[in-house]
Amino acid sequence: MENTVNNDEDLTQGPVARHVARLSGFMMLGMLSFNLATLCETIYVGMVGTNELAAISFTYPLVFTLQAVSMGLSVGASSVVARSIGLGDMQKVRLLTTHCLLLSIMFTTLLGIIAFFYLLPIFSLLGADAVVLPLVVDYMSIWLIGLPVFALSFVGTSLMRASGDAFTPGVLSTVGSVLHVVIAPFLIFGLGPFPELGLQGAAISFVVARTIAFLALMYVFVFRQDMLSFELRGLVDSSKEILHVGLPALTANLIMPVSMAIITRLLAGHGTAVVAGYGVAARIEFLAILVIFSTSVSVSPVIGQNWGAGMVDRVKETLRLANGFVLLYGVFAYVMLLIFGEFFIGLINDDPAVRSAAYNYLIIGPMAVGLMGVMQNSTNAFNALGKPMPPLIISLLRMIVINIPLALIGNYLFGYQGIFIAGVVTTIMLAIGSWLWINRTVDTSARRMTFNTENTNGSL
Repeated sequence: MENTVNNDEDLTQGPVARHVARLSGFMMLGMLSFNLATLCETIYVGMVGTNELAAISFTYPLVFTLQAVSMGLSVGASSVVARSIGLGDMQKVRLLTTHCLLLSIMFTTLLGIIAFFYLLPIFSLLGADAVVLPLVVDYMSIWLIGLPVFALSFVGTSLMRASGDAFTPGVLSTVGSVLHVVIAPFLIFGLGPFPELGLQGAAISFVVARTIAFLALMYVFVFRQDMLSFELRGLVDSSKEILHVGLPALTANLIMPVSMAIITRLLAGHGTAVVAGYGVAARIEFLAILVIFSTSVSVSPVIGQNWGAGMVDRVKETLRLANGFVLLYGVFAYVMLLIFGEFFIGLINDDPAVRSAAYNYLIIGPMAVGLMGVMQNSTNAFNALGKPMPPLIISLLRMIVINIPLALIGNYLFGYQGIFIAGVVTTIMLAIGSWLWINRTVDTSARRMTFNTENTNGSL
């Protein structure tokens, strides 16, 4: 890696809209492939049985908890990397990339080992019954083996995007997802020479596919992009910079599975079919709004590089374009879910109770997806600026302080549909608040930067 970046990866030059579109497009490719693979896995498991489908749904809170560590570290490193590129310090980029991967493998391996010994009490607490509980434990016992390589792949692709490389992460994510889809049916249903492993086969296919994708990522890092320094020099300083943003981001990510665990426990009170239906609908919804998530994630490197280079007008332009787009697309996505939601649910499961619960979610939950995009744009922008506390506060308000009380009230008044309504109301409130907050922060910081520059020039 040289001390300059090529024109495509220099996000401080050229039209902002083109950079956001390019990053979002390849980001969407990776996310779409991953979630299509997850949806295919759900379809495969749904063919095995409703209990197996419910078991997959019960894994969400723990899976998100374990992935939160990698996500937090990647947010911290991506923020520092993007701003370092804006400043032109490419040697620092190499060190940060190396040290972030080291931190990621240490944290996720430790957490995976701890989680393995507490699977039974965790899923018992979440409400898994005597039939579903052993299925969940069997699945997660294997899935945990693949956690470190999945985490390293996630962090690595995030760092590539921070450097402005959108193409490679999208391709590598797609390769891993395609492998998952291809391998899974052989192990789940026992095709060809393979034994019929059911839910365990789904977990094994995940581990194998993500390991292959990780090896490809390391090849690119080492031999093509020269993004690793293989030095421990400066590890402490790098860790401090990464964790300054990464720890609050990690904490914010950990709040989500805590909230999901509580929501899952509330839904479990209405029966296994409702939990399974929620899991099916949540995956369909996420596929429909991948464009919004891709846009919000792509905001971070564009804002980070331009903020590091002192180009405040381009930061504001990025936010304005991203917010306008996610609001328009949010309306489109909701309409599509209303029209085609029942069809996609039917592809996954034919249990009437599961299908009813799933469609009840799709007519309520996605109503505020556009505003959710505005909130995500704001939190990613804060992290890109190196200001991690606002996203933590927003996440705490969204997942615990506001949503949980509203969910309890909604559950009491309207049943499980009231839980879905609570999520919509929470999103609307915090989208407005986060939009006001990030705009005020950018303006205030810009005035401070201008004041300091004028004072410095005046003293010369």
